[in-house]
Amino acid sequence: MTDLVELSYALDTFYFLICGVLVMWMAAGFSMLEAGLVRSKNTAEILTKNIALFAIACTMYLLVGYYLMYSSSEGGVLPSLGFLLGGENSADAVLAGGDDAPYYSMRADYFFQVVFVATAMSIVSGAVAERMKLWAFLAFAVVMTGVIYPVSGYWTWGGGWLSAAGFSDFAGSGIVHMAGAAAALAGVLILGPRKGKYGKDGSIYAIPGANMPLATLGTFILWMGWFGFNGGSELKVSDVDSANNVAQVLVNTNAAAAGGVIAALIIAKLWFRKADLTMALNGALAGLVAITAEPLAPSALGATLIGGLGGAIVVVAIVGLDKLKIDDPVGAISVHGVVGIWGLLAVPLTNGDATFGAQILGIIGIFVWVFLASLAVWLIIKAAMGLRVSEEEEYEGVDLAECGLEAYPEFTVAKVRGGGSGRPQNDGLSQSARLSTRTE
Repeated sequence: MTDLVELSYALDTFYFLICGVLVMWMAAGFSMLEAGLVRSKNTAEILTKNIALFAIACTMYLLVGYYLMYSSSEGGVLPSLGFLLGGENSADAVLAGGDDAPYYSMRADYFFQVVFVATAMSIVSGAVAERMKLWAFLAFAVVMTGVIYPVSGYWTWGGGWLSAAGFSDFAGSGIVHMAGAAAALAGVLILGPRKGKYGKDGSIYAIPGANMPLATLGTFILWMGWFGFNGGSELKVSDVDSANNVAQVLVNTNAAAAGGVIAALIIAKLWFRKADLTMALNGALAGLVAITAEPLAPSALGATLIGGLGGAIVVVAIVGLDKLKIDDPVGAISVHGVVGIWGLLAVPLTNGDATFGAQILGIIGIFVWVFLASLAVWLIIKAAMGLRVSEEEEYEGVDLAECGLEAYPEFTVAKVRGGGSGRPQNDGLSQSARLSTRTE
């Protein structure tokens, strides 16, 4: 019996860690997706943001966030303040058996949770792309990952008041995705749209991304990583029921993504008369966000329909936010926010233990907290150091202004000092002018 308990503990710990690695790989997916959907002159900066925010999230959640989220009293509103990780499980505690015996390592739990925090912050990155100061964004990441996310995480997964009220969110449609979108929306409203996005007469001008193959690669990476995101949230795999549940979760996750792509493509074809690739990519992500709140209870066909409706919703949401002049270069607010709400509302349709009242309470509670707290932090950062780059820096691209290099330096006409070898200098041309100069 002892050997069986130890084997189960080792297997569940290993499974949890591997799922965490898959979710960490989503950071690469977000990086590639965002790099593909911004203009080439802003690529290096968006990549810098993504690797830096991941490092900040890991550090802040280690220092304070994990304690805030999981070390506070049940049913409460205000978390207990503390630092660093608690102790690891002992062999005696594992072998004692019973309902209270741990079945995976506490360090594995931290590792799995910290990559979720980074996911929430990655959502913000794309929405504020191409016009925000790098260090202003990173300053916000410190507060978002260290305080704002852990507080609402305590209310839900940490056993706080929303958990006590019956709020249900299996893997984070609201806790992770809607929270990230709420923080992004607050930042976008203060930041304003990119120059040239909207005309004075109300017209909307498309600003195409630079690399659709890269954006597509990023979407497939996210799709793959989502199997760890949802599958790991089952928490264990060492018994028959848990193993069957994990299999159902992965089947449903995949089905929802597929439904989202198909629905988004159909809506785009009917509406725009074109098979819009960006809508198909966002449709896949919308399907994944929609099913994340409850990937176990539905049938595979039900998951396809939930994801399909998410894919349809995201097309309407992206167009709608554009008409409201809310400039989101990658559609993050629509994908993770609007569809995140749909995912939470869909839970009672298949999970008899969930109620619409508790789900609506959770939506309001998480959104209001994250939005207002983020709004306050964005305003403080704006007063202290400014949020937006200058108009000239935005025109030239934030790669040079913030990072001192370009992701695609071959697009720049080189000017070499003294006639010798040296680093290419910024020639002041717009990206389109550079391309024109290069091809003439």
